[in-house]
Amino acid sequence: MGRAVDIGRAAFTTSLNLMSATLFSVEFAPFNSDSSQEMRDVVWGVMKNIGSPNLADYFPVLKRADPQGILRETTVYFEKLFAIFDRIIDEKLKTKTSGGEKSDLLEALIDLHERDELSRNDIKHLLLDLFVAGTDTTSGMVEWTMTELLRNPEKLSRVRNEITDIIGENKQVQESDIPRLPYLQAVVKETFRLHPVAPFLVPHKAETDVEINGYIVPKNAQVLVNVWASGRDSGIWPNADSFLPERFLDHKYDKIDFRGNDFELIPFGAGRRICPGLPLAYRMVHLMLATLVGNFGWELEESVKPQELDMNEKFGLTLQKAIPLKVVPTKL
Repeated sequence: MGRAVDIGRAAFTTSLNLMSATLFSVEFAPFNSDSSQEMRDVVWGVMKNIGSPNLADYFPVLKRADPQGILRETTVYFEKLFAIFDRIIDEKLKTKTSGGEKSDLLEALIDLHERDELSRNDIKHLLLDLFVAGTDTTSGMVEWTMTELLRNPEKLSRVRNEITDIIGENKQVQESDIPRLPYLQAVVKETFRLHPVAPFLVPHKAETDVEINGYIVPKNAQVLVNVWASGRDSGIWPNADSFLPERFLDHKYDKIDFRGNDFELIPFGAGRRICPGLPLAYRMVHLMLATLVGNFGWELEESVKPQELDMNEKFGLTLQKAIPLKVVPTKL
């Protein structure tokens, strides 16, 4: 048997390089490199600390003392990322030519900076938001989907057969192909239902006192939406704890989407505060899964049975697998 691959790490490296190519026109890290793992540790550290309950949020007098060390640790992670962004910005400034078409987002932001419309600090914080939100979430989603498919080999075969029948063998799936792959889309929806990337979405704050179903939500209260629980509500979803992508091919559920209009399934939120990265995540997740399933066979490590795969969760702002998924790629 060949060497096992950490799917989460592979997906993170792919997401990392796709994001860095889009933002900076460079790839950060080769697959399985130390730099890739270091970046993943930094991003996960940020997400873990942001999502951890902080006593200082409930007792503001403790904010300066930072009794749990969350602020100090988060600051260290931010400084590491900002140092990377500073180096990239400096390189861009050295090679930048006046006028001409912008090749990436950073060049457009630098152009705004030179017109005094954005500060360098604004640029770094914007890049931080895009980078952290766009890498950890996508890789986590791909890892959970592959885990569910490997626990259900018949569903993995169905996805692969759909790709082969519609796209052809050994052909790269393009973004325009995604609407032609209904079962793959159903698999993604079902994973979002069972394993939402942000189980409580991003924290919001009430701007005024609001009454909802007889309950008063006071002004300035922090509001969390438990989409993890709503996705497993047996009053909405039959066999709520089972991985059943086929439900989204049924006429009762096939119109349900995760773009914010159907409140049974809102892993990206809804309304004007919906996640702005939804279109990018939609493309990346479907294309990465189609590539993994359509181009490779996958086997579990020796002695591991599908139903024995660990499904425990590691909680942060995002929901990761506690134990990484390691599988062996094979030729089809």
